[in-house]
Amino acid sequence: MAPDGRLPMKSDSEFPFWRGLSRDPRAAAREIHRRVAERLTPQQKRAAIAWLPTEDQLAKSFQEAPPKSHLQGLPYFLKDLFDLDDAPTFAGSTFLPEVRQPKGNGALVRALQQAGAVCAGKTQMHEFACGNTGENPHYGDCALPGHPERLAGGSSSGSAAAVAAGIVPFAIGTDTGGSIRGPAAFCGLFGMRLAPGDAFAADAFPVSRTCDAAGWFASTAADLAEINNALVGSRTGGREPRGVYLDYGTLDAEVRNACASAANNLCHPADDATRHGLESVFLGGAPTYAAVTGVEVAEVHAAWLDTHRERYSPPVWQRIDAGRRVDEQTLIRAKVHQQSIRTILTSYFLTFDFLVLPAVPCPALTKAECTPENRTRMLELCAPATLARLPVLTLPVPLPSGLSAGLQVIVPDATSPAISQALDCR
Repeated sequence: MAPDGRLPMKSDSEFPFWRGLSRDPRAAAREIHRRVAERLTPQQKRAAIAWLPTEDQLAKSFQEAPPKSHLQGLPYFLKDLFDLDDAPTFAGSTFLPEVRQPKGNGALVRALQQAGAVCAGKTQMHEFACGNTGENPHYGDCALPGHPERLAGGSSSGSAAAVAAGIVPFAIGTDTGGSIRGPAAFCGLFGMRLAPGDAFAADAFPVSRTCDAAGWFASTAADLAEINNALVGSRTGGREPRGVYLDYGTLDAEVRNACASAANNLCHPADDATRHGLESVFLGGAPTYAAVTGVEVAEVHAAWLDTHRERYSPPVWQRIDAGRRVDEQTLIRAKVHQQSIRTILTSYFLTFDFLVLPAVPCPALTKAECTPENRTRMLELCAPATLARLPVLTLPVPLPSGLSAGLQVIVPDATSPAISQALDCR
């Protein structure tokens, strides 16, 4: 935390430090363990980190990183939805390995290995990724670094907290209904959500097979751009990307003002016709998201949802069980609404290259503020891009209170020049 109590908004990359240190694999492994011990209390460690290799294991990983690779020697944490050869996958639960056979290193882990990055551990998360607050009764609620009375957001809570605490320079998460966008905004980080359906998300333990997306967090714009370039590439050139800012959602006043001001660095506010057209279709995205993804998450858990009921936390079990109770007409209406969102954004991107929305409606929540109403407020902001199955860049927005919000930069393609432009503005 900065001396004035604000969340640190880092401008200097840690990539050069780690590239230099990783020339001594033993020293790099020690540094990871030192940072975990010094920057997290035992309670915070349990709530943020699901698995930490020994120093010997880490040193071996640093030693085996391919030389002269794009991300050589850079340590990262991996959200515990992704399988690893060396560690079980619990997905924030207490029992998943008992009912599911792991698949070993997935496509994203293999891509990171080939790029030279070193997996320094796995991170905790909202149980089964079924929540956006970062609460977890099994391992503890994941606190916002520097503000232990507030939560890091979810479901990729541990990954965001590990980067915000300065333990690793980047971390991997997933985003279905905002699980990268929310934690990135709350923790003052840059976040990238890819499009659903790509190979990086396909072999992770699913929430929604049609809406799950992989992605990552970094503390600086330059670092996020470097990860993007290494893993998905980018496009530049041509005309300057065009977009508008849509002041959408039920926002706290300080968030509304700060996001509008920050968005001015990227684009103009939406004209009345564009604003009305988008808002009229976006409205009600949260219940549509709940119906579409609820049916899919219930299908994932169908084989053990009842037999292991006592092993779930009650709110998560109830959330998954609700997916079994979505009636046919509700699902039909939800899919019609989803298609309307996809159609209007497809039309929008015929004229524009990006769309900017607030990422969160409020600063990071206290435990008492983790209410269904606030969960819905967050989902309403993130649902349009989720339901349209689009990539999203998240930019942090400092708040006068010393906390953070964020902007979503929604694009039609993860290599869009609008991403590079938005990161250059930082």
